[in-house]
Formats: sequence, C-alpha cells, structure tokens
Amino acid sequence: MTRLKGDIAVITGVSHKKGIGAAIARSFAQEGADIFFTHWQAEADWASSFQKEIREYGVRCEDMEIDLSDPAAPLQVLDGATERVGAPTILVNNAAYSTRDGFELLDAQTLDAHYTVNVRATCLLSVEFSRRLQQSNQKKGRIINLTSGQGQGPMLGELAYVASKGAISAFTLTLSAEVAPLGITVNAINPGPTDTGWMSPELEKSLKSQFLLGRMGQPEDAARLAVFLASDEGQWITGQVINSEGGFLRR
Repeated sequence: MTRLKGDIAVITGVSHKKGIGAAIARSFAQEGADIFFTHWQAEADWASSFQKEIREYGVRCEDMEIDLSDPAAPLQVLDGATERVGAPTILVNNAAYSTRDGFELLDAQTLDAHYTVNVRATCLLSVEFSRRLQQSNQKKGRIINLTSGQGQGPMLGELAYVASKGAISAFTLTLSAEVAPLGITVNAINPGPTDTGWMSPELEKSLKSQFLLGRMGQPEDAARLAVFLASDEGQWITGQVINSEGGFLRR
C-alpha cells in the first residue's frame, strides 16, 4: 500500500494508543507516509513506544511534545517537522480541548481555553502550512480538520466546544477556496461518537443503539477516510465537512 509514499504528514493530538490521531498515523504510515506527530501530557514513554510502532512500517517518524495553546506553537510544530523529517505535505488538525460546561457554567476562561487549541492553533497551523507550500511551488497539499458533528444536532453541556468546532467548519470552507489554486485541498471529518476509551459502559450501550449500521464508531473508521482525502483519490474533494458516523441518529 503506497498511496501516500513520498508524503510527510503532521498530525496533532496523538496522545494515546486508541485515539483517532494514533489511528490516522498508523494508516498513513501503512500507505508510505513519513509521520511527525504532536502530543501533550501523554502517558510516560508514550512517544517513544509509538515512534517505534510507526517506524516498523518502514517510514520515518518523529514527535514533539507541545502545548498548542501557546501562540508560538504552530510555527514550532512546522519548523520541527521540517527540520527533523522534511517539509510537510499533509496536515491533520486532530488535537482538541474539551470540558463540560452548559449555560450555567460557561465563562470567559472556558471559552478562551477552547479557542486557543481548537480554533487558533488549527487556523495558524493551516495558513502557515499553506504559505510554505506556496513558496515551495509544490502544487499539492492536504489539510484535514477534525470536527464533532456540532452542526448535526445539539450537544448539551458543551457550549464552548461546539462553538469552537463550529468555527473550524466555517474556516474549512473559506480556506479551501483561498488555497485551491495552489493545489491544496481542505476538508473536515466528523467521525461521530467514537470508541476511543472515553465512554463509560453505560454510555456506550446507550449510544450503540443509535447507530443504524449496528456498531460503535472506531478510530480506524476516521483513519480510512483521512487516507482517502490525503491521497490522489481525494484530489477533487475540497471545502467539505464529511459526516462519517455510521448513520448515527441523534435523539
């Protein structure tokens, strides 16, 4: 499998083995892409063990521990990737910050904490990635953002999170139009509720009945779609938020 051979992918928010970011990194590596991943407050020895796993696919893999709420982080990520692996051709904005709030708890601090990671970091990474590709005359690039179905129905108790992720959907559409002449596509994936280890058994049982395809979403589902969008097969798709959630019915 070599659909991404020669590509270099930056993937943010790869901090645990069952996450969507980790699944995307594995799938990209299986298709021949070199990987540079970021993480924050991961388990001890996580990065080194995951690096070893990815390198077993025969590709290069480096990492960076970084707090994406730092305004300087986007430049540091792209500089680090370029210095250690090479100039990126794929950017996956997977990192996210999320806490519970709702109208009774929402305040400025909560909004700002979500904005810095979910919006500002994603936007700054995306535009700097595009500028560098423009300067290189590469004529091919892929930006893939992760959203959360915030436009499909209400997500109670997550006002700051849905506001920040909604901003990314809007950003995806307009950035895609600006960078299309450069050969860069910009899309977003909504994977729906995904079994990444955060659900209680009770919540998982409740949600499972809402999937028309009869099972929970898995990280690999999002990863397969990300590979398609990153490959030449996805070159004609841009400006889209793709709701890939197994027929999930919101109640």
